Amino acid sequence: MSRIKILVADDIFSNQLLIKSIIELAGYSCKVVANGQLLIDELLKDEYTVVFTDIEMPVMNGIETVKHIRSKLEPPLNDIPVIAITAHNLKEFPKKIFEAGFSDIITKPYAIEKFRKILDKYITPN
Repeated sequence: MSRIKILVADDIFSNQLLIKSIIELAGYSCKVVANGQLLIDELLKDEYTVVFTDIEMPVMNGIETVKHIRSKLEPPLNDIPVIAITAHNLKEFPKKIFEAGFSDIITKPYAIEKFRKILDKYITPN
C-alpha cells in the first residue's frame, strides 16, 4: 500500500465506509473522522497528503474546517489540498465552496472515477 495517507471527515457512517473503500481501492491509506474538529486534531497529529470533508457536519462543519485550516494552521498544513464532498446543488454552491478555501469538490453520488480523478490531480507520483 502507498505511503500516501488521505484524511476524510464525514458524520454519516455509510458515507464513511463508502469513501474509505473507494480510497483504499485506489491504493491509498485512509483515516476517517466524524467532524471537522476531529479532522483538525488529526491533521496536527499525523501527516496527510489530501483531505476530504463533508460540508454538513456537527461540531465543526466543512466550511468552518477549511477556513480554520487556511487561516490558523502553519505551513505546510495550511496549504494541504482540501476537497469538499457534498450533495449540494452545484448551480449556486461552488462559489461559496471556493471562497471558503476548498481546493476542489466532489458531489454525490460518489463514484470511484470521481475520487480517482481528484486523487490523480492532487497526488504526484514518487
